[in-house]
Amino acid sequence: MAMGRTWRRIAGSPNAQALAGALLALAAFGQALVEGLTHTVNASDTGSAPHVIALCLLALAGTVPLVFLRPVAAAVTITATSALVLALFGTPTVAAMAAQVIASYRLGRTAGLARADPGGDAGEPGRGPGTGLPGGAQLLAIALVVPFLVLALAFHAGAATVLLASLVPIAVGTAIALRARTEAARQSAARAMLADTLTENLARGERARIARELHDVVAHHISMIAVQAETARLTTPGLPAAGAQRFAEIGDTARAGLTEMRRLLGVLREDVGDPAGDRHPQPGLSQLAELIDGAREASGAGARLIVSGPVAPFDPGVELAAYRIVQEALTNARRHAPGAAVDVELCYEDDALRLRVRDNGPGPPLSPTASSASSPSRAEGPGHGLLGMRERAATVGGSLRTGAASGGGFLVEAVLPAKPELA
Repeated sequence: MAMGRTWRRIAGSPNAQALAGALLALAAFGQALVEGLTHTVNASDTGSAPHVIALCLLALAGTVPLVFLRPVAAAVTITATSALVLALFGTPTVAAMAAQVIASYRLGRTAGLARADPGGDAGEPGRGPGTGLPGGAQLLAIALVVPFLVLALAFHAGAATVLLASLVPIAVGTAIALRARTEAARQSAARAMLADTLTENLARGERARIARELHDVVAHHISMIAVQAETARLTTPGLPAAGAQRFAEIGDTARAGLTEMRRLLGVLREDVGDPAGDRHPQPGLSQLAELIDGAREASGAGARLIVSGPVAPFDPGVELAAYRIVQEALTNARRHAPGAAVDVELCYEDDALRLRVRDNGPGPPLSPTASSASSPSRAEGPGHGLLGMRERAATVGGSLRTGAASGGGFLVEAVLPAKPELA
């Protein structure tokens, strides 16, 4: 097995083929010269120089094409030369017979390649495309056998003729079979790689779908559980202390579930390999300055960020909730009080984060009549902005209050319980 692989590697090397052709040409020329001179001496014919020259030229014509010609041209030239030598002299040189077998093998490899890839011969590096004959090289390889069969059956049934009639089809068939097996192995590997790629893509798509379902559906329901538990604890009259404790535990469990779900979503998105998630992380308090700058540019009104207390990082969920609350409050101010200046106050405390977003606009309507007479108001109505901010705050165990600010305008105030994370 190892010897077969070594032989195929050597046979496929253009340098080895050129060297073999040169050695065979030298051997064939030497044998033809010796046989021609021996025939002249034995026949005592001093005028048979043309006979010697013809033998030497035919010996070179039957071997040199291996060095200079491509597989098809070399095989045709060597086959024609071998048939001519057999017809005229009966026995070719041993080197010419070896060259005939090698040329047949090379053409067989070209025939197999032409059937699989008409563009060229991978077994002939450096030769360039177009060395095969698409659709015809295989027939040409088989046709190499015909001259030797005709000579063996009709004219010269010598040992050399019979040997070539046997070895040429064996060389052609072996080359075609080896090439076909190589192509089959390559196609099988390509199909296996394609199947693996499809399986991996399907798995990635399924993980992405699960991540979307968890984010859009399950996370929403869990956040609603936290909101409803907190609301029930605060609004149920006469609720015993034990009941209030149970509701608080339900809210804490729901918030812990949301935290774990965020981690699971991170793992799923990592598996999916979504680079966009890496380039655009969830916003937090460090992005508030950019948010306020964008609101100032969009509305053309003044907007300030006021920070007090020792600045420290909080849990990502708390920072995300604070960011979204400020974002929604700025949107409401731009929509319902265009041109009003907005102050965003951020107060860091030991056990909580306090947010205040205040504008100097007209504030909430004074009566339902005023509310209905105006364009969309910031009272609880068809919009979901205030409800969404309350849900954001409740999700992390906080509270949110909205209403008229002292001195005029509208105020959004949130308290988010949290402890600064250690650096």
